Amino acid sequence: MSNSQDSPTFALPPFDHVKADVILRSSDGVDFRVFRLFLSLASPFFETLFDLPQPSEAANADMEIKDGLPVIPVSEGSKTLDSLVRFCYPCTLAEDPVIEDFREIISVLDAAKKYSLDVIQSAVCKSLFIPKILEVNPLRCFAIACRDRMQDECTLAAKYTLREPLIPEWFEEIELITSAELLSLLTYHQECSKAVVALKDDLSWVFPDVNLDHDYPCEGGRRRTTSNRGDWCRGFIDSTFVDLLDRPCAETIRTNVEKAIQTVQQRQCTVCRQVVPSCLRELATVFTNKLEEAIAPITLNLKF
Repeated sequence: MSNSQDSPTFALPPFDHVKADVILRSSDGVDFRVFRLFLSLASPFFETLFDLPQPSEAANADMEIKDGLPVIPVSEGSKTLDSLVRFCYPCTLAEDPVIEDFREIISVLDAAKKYSLDVIQSAVCKSLFIPKILEVNPLRCFAIACRDRMQDECTLAAKYTLREPLIPEWFEEIELITSAELLSLLTYHQECSKAVVALKDDLSWVFPDVNLDHDYPCEGGRRRTTSNRGDWCRGFIDSTFVDLLDRPCAETIRTNVEKAIQTVQQRQCTVCRQVVPSCLRELATVFTNKLEEAIAPITLNLKF
């Protein structure tokens, strides 16, 4: 049995506890002093490992002992191991980590599978598939969900990908999905586009809530035909439907209405600046509700 004489590189708290009963050593040489009980409760793999009878010193001459504790080398790096063990510990000792690096998320999920830590997948889902992240990286989230066969998360991420163009730009995790999965996503996007653009065929859904026909003269009678409220709203609707063909989502409506209001406020007519913005925002709310209603029945045809 050997005893290391090198200065140890310990992990950050709480994985440097003096009362820990085993050391996990990462592939980059960081020692995690951990409690067998917490890991055993979280993982059948660790439970089996720690239940194995301890070999005698004579038969275990190569096992390293540090500070009286057995050292178990693992193939994961310290960053991945830190996240993995935090998920295993009670929340009173270690909060679940916030993983923002997508490649690190993949490493943690791989390690979770290796060590039979099924609970970690749901924990990662809670930290990853939230609006804050989905709004910025929907395609990357979709790819990870496909890779790990998370049906509900695939469906959720697919809806957020409607913020992206029909043919998206290349993203690093595209290698994680199959051509069939990509085709399913593109088909879903296209069907949503068709359903939304079809709303233009009959605009009767607008009129009960938004009066587009009320006319008024601009200040001083300038450009009356292009500055009345109805024309502003119709112009907003027409331009928005063009953009919805590529991005059939509520965010497209919100972006376009703010652009339209900004254009109105840059005009010299004080009447338009006072009247049109509220009408456009009212119309955007109706438009958004109608869009959500149109795409709700459309499903992602992807089964694992």
